[in-house]
Amino acid sequence: MPDLPAAHRLRAGRYAEPNRIYLLTTNTLDRKPIFADFALGRLVVHQFRRAQDLGLANSLAWVVMPDHFHWLIELQSGSLSELMQKTKSLSTKAVNQATGRNVGLWQRGFHDRALRREEDLVKMARYVVANPLRAGLVERLGDYPLWDAIWV
Repeated sequence: MPDLPAAHRLRAGRYAEPNRIYLLTTNTLDRKPIFADFALGRLVVHQFRRAQDLGLANSLAWVVMPDHFHWLIELQSGSLSELMQKTKSLSTKAVNQATGRNVGLWQRGFHDRALRREEDLVKMARYVVANPLRAGLVERLGDYPLWDAIWV
């Protein structure tokens, strides 16, 4: 394989299928807890909703943690790379505008996992949204403001 950056080598030979379910995860740059400020986290949530409104992906479940997010989606059109590039770019612009800064927000790349239709998607959604509980950020899920799931 040619000398490609590691993130590109991970993508080599992979493609995203429309109507397939994916779990997407990405981290903030240097794992800085930007979204401990929930108002900034809402700006990321807005991009999840925008992706759905544009017909790019159906959001099934998501959680925005202080330094990363998990997003369970059904891809509708385009590629995962396009979806994540748009989501990360627009959320960076929104956060920079809100804070008056001009800095990078996200680490390069993202992790994706394709799920099979027969997998228990409700169980996966519960796992995604329970991240704040497992991280000890709250004692009850209802106390954490940056999550949603169509089944929960």
